[in-house]
Amino acid sequence: MLIFNHKDIESESFVEVKNLEDINKCSSQNIALLSKFNEPYELAKYCKEQDITYAIRAKSIKDALFANALNANYIIADLNLAKNLQKIATEYLFDSKILAIISNDLELEEAALNSIDGVIYNFN
Repeated sequence: MLIFNHKDIESESFVEVKNLEDINKCSSQNIALLSKFNEPYELAKYCKEQDITYAIRAKSIKDALFANALNANYIIADLNLAKNLQKIATEYLFDSKILAIISNDLELEEAALNSIDGVIYNFN
């Protein structure tokens, strides 16, 4: 299980990006977090074409389906949505990893019991 943003575990940082300039400023140690993920998906297409590690925050199953099709490395969602997304990701063999937003270790265990790819602590 991937664990991000925990105080005791070193991990890559997510950096919110709003445009191409922000993406190009990201270091290779960071994961570009697209602040907007909607049609025409220009930033996602750019990241895909440039092989840039990026993530989106999914609000729906549709978001996750499109993110995976556009080669997002990570799809971040609230724990309840992440449970459903993980089932779909497993069924359709997503390349994208599903990350559940959690705030405590009990939710970490819940995510693990639901076979979610990873978690991100206290993500806003």
